[in-house]
Amino acid sequence: MKKIKTFPLGGIHPNKYKLTADSPIIDAGLPEYVYIPIKQHIGAPAKITVQKGDKVKVGTLLADSDGIISADIHSSVSGEVTSLEPIEGEFGYYEDCITIKVEGDEFEKEIDTSPELITEIPEADIIAQRIRESGIVGMGGAGFPTPVKTTVPPNRKARILIVNGIECEPFLTADGRLMIEKAEEIIIGAKILNKLLNIQNAIIAIDENKPEAIEIMQRLSKRYVGVNVQVCATKYPQGGEKQLIKAITGKEVPSGKLPIDIGCIVQNVATVFAVYEAVQKKKPLFERIITISGDECKHPANYRVRIGTPANYLIEKAGGASEEVAQIIYGGPMMGSSIINTQAPVTKLTGGILLLSDSLSHKKEEQNCIRCSKCAEVCPMGLQPYLIGKLVKEDMFEEVKDCHALDCIECGCCAYTCPANIPLLDYCKLAKSELKRNR
Repeated sequence: MKKIKTFPLGGIHPNKYKLTADSPIIDAGLPEYVYIPIKQHIGAPAKITVQKGDKVKVGTLLADSDGIISADIHSSVSGEVTSLEPIEGEFGYYEDCITIKVEGDEFEKEIDTSPELITEIPEADIIAQRIRESGIVGMGGAGFPTPVKTTVPPNRKARILIVNGIECEPFLTADGRLMIEKAEEIIIGAKILNKLLNIQNAIIAIDENKPEAIEIMQRLSKRYVGVNVQVCATKYPQGGEKQLIKAITGKEVPSGKLPIDIGCIVQNVATVFAVYEAVQKKKPLFERIITISGDECKHPANYRVRIGTPANYLIEKAGGASEEVAQIIYGGPMMGSSIINTQAPVTKLTGGILLLSDSLSHKKEEQNCIRCSKCAEVCPMGLQPYLIGKLVKEDMFEEVKDCHALDCIECGCCAYTCPANIPLLDYCKLAKSELKRNR
């Protein structure tokens, strides 16, 4: 086995709570209505192409990408468009949505729904076209449109594709199960991206606490030239783009630069699976795997979920929310956010829904900084969160600029480790927001 790799600076080891690691993926079924936001990505919202009263099928284009950085939106069900109005999102803000009353599960005819594995890969121009037409975005949480990320600028060259199979957030296991159940499809997806990027160097990075996924991926990847597996240490935030690049290549992405500036492209494992389905099956991105878990979740599981499915539908599937649930989190407990509206829909970016007790989610009373420097020791970007927090409290944003706050990846290691319970992550987010606003 190759040497286990990791990033050298900072990081923490939170409790894993991988309650669903051995839970096979379950189909969540169809709700009565789906609510499909037209912006599920970084960049411009898609432009709606349907009208109220239209009949749609699974895979029907609902909204066309509008601009260079945008992504198509497709129907996840068959039924009738009943509304083209804003609805309240998970955080209480209203978002433009397409509401569809579910009437069935009829697919657009060009979508290949057979389980047959397709290994023959088309030419690069066809690959690019199908990825663009399928509305694929980064599914690790960032939501950057994949067609843009895989278009290498003229003055740059891709040298390595890193497939991010690290799932270091507590509770979340959707990517791990996907690698176990759809390993060969992911490997072919990596081969497809290799061809698109004109390279033969894809590395599938998996953290060492996923032995079954590692064994399957290593065994199957031997059949495919240009795709290899690298085991990484189980350390948070090993799945951060810059941390993973450092671990795999030994290179550091300079401040203010992008991975492609040092020849790297990183794609989440779920995104690579979506690429396989788009290119080989002509299947748009209208569903994804989600972990429903938490210490107050009655029946934790990994679900295959149609985009637009309301969170409360999935919560009921997992046994419902008890009176002991203190917070419901979209995403993981470290980087996710507490939601206030459980009617809000799942999007392309939703990797998990967690039902947490007060003991795991309650913020303890803030105390005075004891100058222990633990936050600086665990920061994977080498920042000084205590200083950023102090300057933000005093509204000294000019001075914050010199602290490189914009390099913060918002992993939360600082707040997790602070013995004084100072909300350092909140201060870092505020610093970044103010600095971006005043550029």
